Amino acid sequence: MTDGTVGDEPGTERTLPPWWVVLLVGLAIAAVAFAIGRFSTFGIAGSTPGEGSADAGFARDMQMHHAQAVDMAMTIYAETDDDELRALAYDIATGQSSQRGEMLDWLVRWGLPQYDDQPMAWMAASDSGHAHGGTDGEPPSDEEMREQMGMASDAELAALKAATGQQADCSFLTLMIRHHEGAIPMAEAAVDLAADERVRTVAQTMIKGQSFEIQAMTSMQQRLGCGG
Repeated sequence: MTDGTVGDEPGTERTLPPWWVVLLVGLAIAAVAFAIGRFSTFGIAGSTPGEGSADAGFARDMQMHHAQAVDMAMTIYAETDDDELRALAYDIATGQSSQRGEMLDWLVRWGLPQYDDQPMAWMAASDSGHAHGGTDGEPPSDEEMREQMGMASDAELAALKAATGQQADCSFLTLMIRHHEGAIPMAEAAVDLAADERVRTVAQTMIKGQSFEIQAMTSMQQRLGCGG
């Protein structure tokens, strides 16, 4: 984790980097991850995951999930005055941008589209104990899917962007803890079901990393005096 002083010069007051600078950092890391993904996975023996596989479903759904996390992290990075929270937001934004780039490359390498019309369906056979579906056996609606994934609603995102000070800090922590709690079952299902060793390894890394971040954010809630 960084100390929140990236880009500071000795003897000068720290100023918040412009939004576009932070965005370019995230995009650059994603591009590096894209290239690394090609070199690190090229030539690995084994069958290529196909359409309908857990590998493809996880890569698609987690890309979408990560996109919202990056958006929320960059929002609070630009707003908060808390150095510890800013450092965490930076780590989330850059780390998940990197993972998105790698998952995008998996799908390119497998010759599969980046999106499908049945998100979460790949988790049906998981032993993780987290069922995902709509009511009466129907495919989940967009609202149900986002709720199952722990994602923020449009109204919650708008409120986060409008908030300031402690309200913004606490709102972000509440939303991101829930977001991480929705991601962990997805990663657990990928560990159970994915055929590609690299996919399972990345999923396991997500479980460990996001579990640690949940603990860190819960501690920040207590320090900042956030309500329950």
